[in-house]
Amino acid sequence: MHPPALQFSDDQAEAYDCLATAFRGAGIDLVEGELSPISEGRATVMAVIGKAGSGKTMLLAELYRGLRSAGVEVISGDYEGRKRKDRRTLAILAPTNKAASVLRLRGVPATTIHRILYTPVYDPEYEKIAEWLAGTGTRPVIDSLAIAGLTDLALDRAQAFYQQVASIPGALAAAGLKGSDFIKGWKRREEPLDVGFVDESSMLDERQFDDLREIFPTLVLFGDPAQLAPVGQSGQMVFDRLAEGQKLILHRIHRQTLDNPILDLAHALGDERLDFEDFEALVQETARRDGRVVWAERVEAQLMARSPVLVWRNATRVRLIQAFRNAYGAPEDRLLPGEPLICDGIELPLKHRKKRIDLEARGLIKGAQVIYLGEGNREGFARLHVVGAEEPQVSAASIIKIEKPDEEEPFIPHAARMGAAFLHGAAVTIHKAQGSQWDEVQVFAPDLYAAAQSGRSEAGVPLWKRLAYVAITRAQTRLFWVVRNRLARPTAPLTVDDLRREPAPLSLTEASPSGAGALG
Repeated sequence: MHPPALQFSDDQAEAYDCLATAFRGAGIDLVEGELSPISEGRATVMAVIGKAGSGKTMLLAELYRGLRSAGVEVISGDYEGRKRKDRRTLAILAPTNKAASVLRLRGVPATTIHRILYTPVYDPEYEKIAEWLAGTGTRPVIDSLAIAGLTDLALDRAQAFYQQVASIPGALAAAGLKGSDFIKGWKRREEPLDVGFVDESSMLDERQFDDLREIFPTLVLFGDPAQLAPVGQSGQMVFDRLAEGQKLILHRIHRQTLDNPILDLAHALGDERLDFEDFEALVQETARRDGRVVWAERVEAQLMARSPVLVWRNATRVRLIQAFRNAYGAPEDRLLPGEPLICDGIELPLKHRKKRIDLEARGLIKGAQVIYLGEGNREGFARLHVVGAEEPQVSAASIIKIEKPDEEEPFIPHAARMGAAFLHGAAVTIHKAQGSQWDEVQVFAPDLYAAAQSGRSEAGVPLWKRLAYVAITRAQTRLFWVVRNRLARPTAPLTVDDLRREPAPLSLTEASPSGAGALG
C-alpha cells in the first residue's frame, strides 16, 4: 500500500498506511476508492501524535482528500442531509472555532465539536432548498414553496454562493432569507456518523472524548503531547491511555519548518539540560539574527487588540487588560468598538437549554475569541464578531465583565439578565490560548520566569517549559518575547474596519421575545 505522491516523511508514510489499513477494515478502501456498508459494532480509536512542525496537519489534510476521493461524504456543521444506508461519512472537528478556522484556511472543511454533537432543525420548506443545494434534491419550484417573497433569481444567488462556499446558511442568506426563519432550533445528534478526525485533541476532556466515541465508530485524534493537559486531568491527555498500537508517532520536523526560528525555540525546550536563563539567552541570540523573533522591552498595546498577550498568572492578565484599556482611553462604564473579549460560558437556567444550544452553535462557547462591535438594538444585547466562525457576525444577549487589579468583583459595563458571558480578551492565560494561533504573538516572559522559580512540574516536565512551548507555538509568523512589565501606547485608535461585515444568516438576535435570541 502506498500513500499519494506527496513529500511524506517515513513516519508520515507509515502513519498513512496504518490508518489506510484501519479504514479498509472499516469498509473504506483508499487505494481502490471503494466503499462498503459500515460494519455494526466495530469501533476503532487511533491517535497521530507529534510536536509542532512534525506534519500532523499535512497528514490530516491528505487523509481527508483520500477519503473524499473514495466517495466518503464530508459532514459540515451547518447542514446534514437525510441519512442513506449506502453513504459513508467523515467529520473533521476542532475544540474551538479558532482551531477549526486554522484548518479551513488550509482547505480542510473543519467545524467545532459542538456543531457535530448538536444539529440544526430546519423548517421543512427551507429544507427543500437545502437539499437541492447539497445535491440530494431537485430544484424547488417557487410556486410550490410557502416562502413569501422568494424568487428564482434569489435561488440562483443561493446556488452561486454555495458553489463558492459550501455553507447552507450562507447560501440562504445570499437569497435574502433570515436564519431565524429557516432554523427552528437545535437537537442533540441522534444518529451516529462514521469517521471522525479531531485536531488539537490535547484539549479534549474525558466527557468530550466519551461523546465522540458514541458518535464515531472510527475516531482519529491528532495531538501534540508537549502541550498542556486539560485542567483536572492530572497532566494527561485522552490519547495518553491508548495502547501503543493505537498511537502513531511523528518524529521528523519537515523541511519547510527547519528554517523556522520559532519552532527551533519550541523544540529546544525538549533539552533536559536547558534551564530558564539558558533559554532566554537562546531567545536573545535568535532575535539578533532573525526578525521573526523579537526581544521586546515592552508589550505593544496595538497588537493586543487582535492577538492577546499570553501570560501564566491571572493577576498579570488583569493588570495588562487594565493597562490596555487605559492606553486606548476606554471609559470605565462602557466598551469601545474593537475591544477583544473571551467567552466565559453561557449564564442561563436549565429551562433555557434550547437557547443555550443556539448560542453555542453560533460559536459562543467557553474560550471563544470575540471582538465587540457595539450595542445591539435591544437592551442587554451586543453586536459581536466571533473570531474564526464561518458566519462571524452575531447579536446576542451579553454579560460583559471587566476585572480590575485588587478588586474582588468585576465591573460589568454591559449586562443582560442572562445570556453569553464575556471577560476582556486583551490578555489571556496560556492554558486558554491552546488551540489558537495568531500571526504575531506576545509572550510575557516575567510570568514564565515566575513559573520556573516555583519549581512546579506537569507529567514530569517543568511547568515553565510546557507553558513556554504552548505559548511559542501559538505564533505563526512572529514571536515577541516581552521581558519587561511595560506597555507601549498605541499609535492609532481602535477600529473594526479589518473585520468582515457580512450579516449573520442565523440571527440570535433582536428577534421577538419568543425567539432564540430573546435572552435579555
